[in-house]
Amino acid sequence: MGEMPVAVWGRAKGLWREGRSRLVAIGSLLSVAITIAAFATLPAEHVQAQGSGGGVYEGVATCAGSTCHGRSEGNGAVVRQDEIATWQEPSSASGAHSRAYSVLASQRGRQIAETLGIGPATSASACLGCHATFVPEARRGARFHTSDGVGCESCHGPAQGWLQVHYEKAASHASNVRAGLVPLERPQVRAKVCLDCHYGSTDTGQFVTHAMMAAGHPRVSFELDLFSSLQQHHDEDADYASRKGRTDSVRLWAVGQAEAVARATDLFARPGFGMNGMFPQLYFYDCHSCHRPITDGPARRLTFETNPGRPIPFGNPPFNDENIIMLSAVSRTLAPGAGGAFDDASKAFHRAMGQDRASAQAAAVTLRERAQALSDALAARAYGGGDAFDVIASVAGKATTPRFTDYAGSVQAVMAVDTLLNALVREGRVTVGAAAGIRTNINRAYAAVSAPEAYRPAAFRSALSTAANAIGSLR
Repeated sequence: MGEMPVAVWGRAKGLWREGRSRLVAIGSLLSVAITIAAFATLPAEHVQAQGSGGGVYEGVATCAGSTCHGRSEGNGAVVRQDEIATWQEPSSASGAHSRAYSVLASQRGRQIAETLGIGPATSASACLGCHATFVPEARRGARFHTSDGVGCESCHGPAQGWLQVHYEKAASHASNVRAGLVPLERPQVRAKVCLDCHYGSTDTGQFVTHAMMAAGHPRVSFELDLFSSLQQHHDEDADYASRKGRTDSVRLWAVGQAEAVARATDLFARPGFGMNGMFPQLYFYDCHSCHRPITDGPARRLTFETNPGRPIPFGNPPFNDENIIMLSAVSRTLAPGAGGAFDDASKAFHRAMGQDRASAQAAAVTLRERAQALSDALAARAYGGGDAFDVIASVAGKATTPRFTDYAGSVQAVMAVDTLLNALVREGRVTVGAAAGIRTNINRAYAAVSAPEAYRPAAFRSALSTAANAIGSLR
């Protein structure tokens, strides 16, 4: 299986993007952003085309005029107007969506499709669900091309209703939303849109299976604030704030974690997704619990640690709980009233894995409900200057760090600490110089998850604690 490398994230996060007060990761996440695909045929009862609600998709070309979003320089009076150039950037992560279709014709794409026996990847609906704006022919405008990849309308919605009016003087963001524009400034809305491809959905070609990964597809991981940074093509200036409000990175990160848990448990509870014949669909489980060195010598050598957050029978593969761990940490700090119920539901879910499919399904539904309640609470609450410090302390605190026994959860933890530090810098609560001064500590944590085969839980927990303490000293 392919794996998501993280070694360069720490180094890349020291870069500034166009002078904005925000550290932005640019690096090996590129390989993930351009290859999150779906290569399997879903059960018929769940199959539907992307955007089946209505409206015509007009295509990227309708946005690309020099008086619209097609300028070579971002010097527009209201919006930058170089959004197409950012989307098409050939070498950086910001251009990953435009390259998503072409990667299907790469050696890796051809090999995966051939192994799965689905025909050319460039025409397989199982792939196009995430590698393109994938809609029925009847809903494609004259300038629409599937080969454009993941175009504007994959995120912003079919343009037929709002294309001709969204730039008029009388138009407002509210009127554009009423005309069908997707309000991506709302964290819950944005998370759901991103998760369709960056975790999975019930739409055609938007679910990664264990078979796909066995054929060469990378493991899927998601963090909303980081992914938003990589794809940002707008400035949050005074005009943006007046129309849409300012983005709060802590809210965005926290809601993203909650929505990821809700999406994972929703899909797991569905019979056509949670099971693969007589076996559980292993996409949902921690890859490295099975993909480890195996020895059968006379002296036992355990290759895992018992995890206090997972009351599962000894030897069972664990559900991949990277987002569950993060949501537990954030709820303890930002939504304590709902956090206890979520933790109880989380343990009940893991415990049910040792019983039977029906019990696991029921527990997944309960956990999804708890996660959705947390998403609502985290989206609605007000955020203050100390929240990022508090969440960092919780992620690296004594109640959470014993749960970092596996690679995926540890990757989420270091991304969280770095993302929340970025928020403190952007808000002016930590200076650029001070953040740079503790970069070595964060890089140590990144180094500890540089590759799954080299992952050592104790070394990671030590590095994460050091980085978090360094950030806490800046409070």
